[in-house]
Amino acid sequence: MQTRGERKADLVEAAYQSIAQHGLEGLRLRTVADQVGIDHSTLHHHFATKQQLVAAVVERATAPLRTTMPAAGTSGGRLREHLQNLARMVEASPDLFVVLAEIDLRARRDAETRRIIDEVERGWRRALADVLGSRAEAVELVIAAVKGVRLRPEAAPAVLELVADLLESRSGGAGRSTP
Repeated sequence: MQTRGERKADLVEAAYQSIAQHGLEGLRLRTVADQVGIDHSTLHHHFATKQQLVAAVVERATAPLRTTMPAAGTSGGRLREHLQNLARMVEASPDLFVVLAEIDLRARRDAETRRIIDEVERGWRRALADVLGSRAEAVELVIAAVKGVRLRPEAAPAVLELVADLLESRSGGAGRSTP
């Protein structure tokens, strides 16, 4: 017998897989419920709305990304390691980045999804600003590069390495050390 938490996790995973295969527009609550082996109406005991389920998928998709920024080292070293970690994830988990791309696209048209994405990206922007010395344009460059390479996972390592090289050369190669 599944616990409520296990069933909820199964629903999130089924929705995640559905988005990866069919896009966010193809996400059907009835299909998600069927995949988990429950009635459509039972799904609503776990997620009152489709938006709540999408928010849970965003949480599931972004959780592994929160550990990609090293806590210590020089700024350049931390950025380079962060980008290498992300490149490995793009190659190893392309579905993760398909799901995130789908959610990003939806956020352009849907204020609630935009709010969820903004909340998640706020932490990423802070971490990048800490490493890049609060250079807003550099933060946006990194985010744009990561979001761009998710469309071509095989290009991720080389592209993100180049981004690290460019930003390091622009800062004069001087990496500040952080505790």
